Amino acid sequence: MSTSTATTAANTVIETPFVDMHGLDPAVHARRWWVLGVLCLSMTIIVMDNTILNVAIPSLIRELNATNSQVQWIIDSYTLVFAGLLLTTGSLSDRFGRKGALQAGIMLFMAGSVASALATSATQLIVTRAFMGIGGALIMPATLSILTDVFRNPKERGRAIAIWAGFSGVGVALGPITGGLLLKHFSWSSVFWVNVPIGIFALVAGAFLLTTSRDPNQGRLDPFGSLLSIFGLGALLFGIIEVPARGWSDSQVIAGFVLGVLAIAAFIAWELHTDHPMLDMRFFKNPRFAAANMAVTMTFFAMFGSLFLMTQYWQFVHGYTPLEAGVRLVPYAASMMIVAPLSARIVERIGSKRVITIGLFTVTTALLLLSLVQRETPYVLAILPYCLMAAGIGMTMPPATESIMGSLPREKAGVGSAVNDTTRQMGGALGVALIGSVVSSIYASHVDSIASTYNLTGPALNEARSSLGGGLKVAAQLGDQAAGLTNAIKDGFVTGLSSGLRLASIVVIAAAFVVWRYLPARAADHDLLPSGYADEVDTSDLSIVAGE
Repeated sequence: MSTSTATTAANTVIETPFVDMHGLDPAVHARRWWVLGVLCLSMTIIVMDNTILNVAIPSLIRELNATNSQVQWIIDSYTLVFAGLLLTTGSLSDRFGRKGALQAGIMLFMAGSVASALATSATQLIVTRAFMGIGGALIMPATLSILTDVFRNPKERGRAIAIWAGFSGVGVALGPITGGLLLKHFSWSSVFWVNVPIGIFALVAGAFLLTTSRDPNQGRLDPFGSLLSIFGLGALLFGIIEVPARGWSDSQVIAGFVLGVLAIAAFIAWELHTDHPMLDMRFFKNPRFAAANMAVTMTFFAMFGSLFLMTQYWQFVHGYTPLEAGVRLVPYAASMMIVAPLSARIVERIGSKRVITIGLFTVTTALLLLSLVQRETPYVLAILPYCLMAAGIGMTMPPATESIMGSLPREKAGVGSAVNDTTRQMGGALGVALIGSVVSSIYASHVDSIASTYNLTGPALNEARSSLGGGLKVAAQLGDQAAGLTNAIKDGFVTGLSSGLRLASIVVIAAAFVVWRYLPARAADHDLLPSGYADEVDTSDLSIVAGE
């Protein structure tokens, strides 16, 4: 061999990134970035659907004669089924195949969308939305578990997860914009019909690009554990969902919390007892897995809670239409879309522990700045801290998700992804419930304090206390005093909003300290990895991605 040839060969070895090819088809590895595109599109359908429906609420009330309670359950029936089934569907995808789970989920989601578009009553729409939750529960964990299986190089996996996470921001902004445009030209059913062509494209592309993967070491099914997880998560989420409307002391809310906690405690005990657990509870002994899940939960606590409040702030306080409010979310989505992919590069330089901690501190700072907004704060000054928060979320979510997925055996990617998705949903629901309750309480107290000034009594007072929208409706009927009451109502909401955002900042900063204290600086130590996984990865690469 000539000297030049030897030099070329040596350079080739040095420049070729490590790829764990254990059982992975080289052709699949070659098209991995196309696979990522399919996974991002599949995930965006779910995120977009959650935000697009909010725009259609006035149309649903008008055309289906939906009550406030029915509107709430049109939204929440999906969330309840989706979150309740995640652990079960994630475990089943590991057992029977992740590609099949994803494609089945897309088909069920499209079928539910068609049924929702054809619904003729609010009750029918509640049922069809719940059915869509089954499809969503199959899609979400499958996307992340397929990603983990296809991207075997830990450095590339971190970058792919960062891109995957960035598309969450796209869905958040795309939903209201798309919904506003559709409702301007078509009926409310169009917000469901739009899922069909997107789903068909993702289904066809996936059929050609995706590969089948599953857990090769399959034990027996765990139906009892599955039932306990479904009931426990469902009951707990029911209680959380009902808090804003019923209050923390309501008997149904208390029953939901009690039954949920008892069922989840029974689930944990059963999973520790059985020799074929659906979720190996020993994963939570890994500080990398546990601390990263804490970061995910608290990040979504802040994101969902703030989005819930700021949507009302821009539509009711500033008077934007849903479409105008959606367009004004574009900088928020762009911030997340830009920072999330960059976070993987930053992790490679300073480690995931530092990046996640910095991201959580950034979110905390943004929440405190956002809590300073007033009724007449210009849009530019209000959106800047909101974009800062999006940047903090974009910096936190990818490395936290990579830490969760990278700390588990690859054959358990489905259930690991399900745990990640479950903490996201629970954190988000708890954020809306807890922060929403604080805002509602302060707002109602403020309305009581001004009731005598504007002669609010009886049904008018009750409606004004019920919500910001109700208060503005009452104010519009007061004639000469309308402007004064309108401003007073808005001020009361903004006061509650500030308190709610400060509460969120306390929760997030507490999570930052937990991450800094417990998330390992390096993930390459074999005692931090589940048995068998340390032999499957290039630990020098992994230490770069997940540690200092």
